[in-house]
Amino acid sequence: MKPQDIIAGKSSLWIFGYGSLVWKPDFKYKRSEVGYIRGYKRRFWHGDNFHRGNVESPGRVVTLIEDEDATTWGVAFEVSGSQLEDSLKYLTVRETVRGGYITKMVDFFPDGEDGSSVQALVYIATADNPLYLGPATPEEIGAQIAVCRGKTGHNLEYLLRLAEFMRSSCPQVEDHHLFAIETAALTVVSYLLAAQ
Repeated sequence: MKPQDIIAGKSSLWIFGYGSLVWKPDFKYKRSEVGYIRGYKRRFWHGDNFHRGNVESPGRVVTLIEDEDATTWGVAFEVSGSQLEDSLKYLTVRETVRGGYITKMVDFFPDGEDGSSVQALVYIATADNPLYLGPATPEEIGAQIAVCRGKTGHNLEYLLRLAEFMRSSCPQVEDHHLFAIETAALTVVSYLLAAQ
């Protein structure tokens, strides 16, 4: 889906973030809502050789994996007017060019609402993407995250900020995958610090 196809005939658009967008959207928006999408689970199965890693040592960032029984919590941002085109230009570079993500439209359900949803754009890295790393144990993923760094910062920062978002904004949600990787990464960091 190309940006011009996404905005054709629209005066506003919701964009759903479930990774770094939840704490660092870096684009102007009208408003934001915490909530969830159905049919996907968040997984640290995507490689990052720019923002949180490099070519020799790619970091791990999240993508969405289809799972009809799952929900993924995050933040949706409503953009309108000039924000619409500006945000899509920015996200095309950040998520598509540098990250290899594709776009899809999904139903977003704001937290605490009456169960009604809005259509939202989401960026997803698929298994056919060259940066896609696929599944691994929480210990393997945590060890990789603990030592990787890219142009935007440490991969560990990405993990810890996402875990903090979930604890503070979605305390009712237990994201086992995320929290198991956080525990594993912090264990590696404590070993590395003790070895110095």
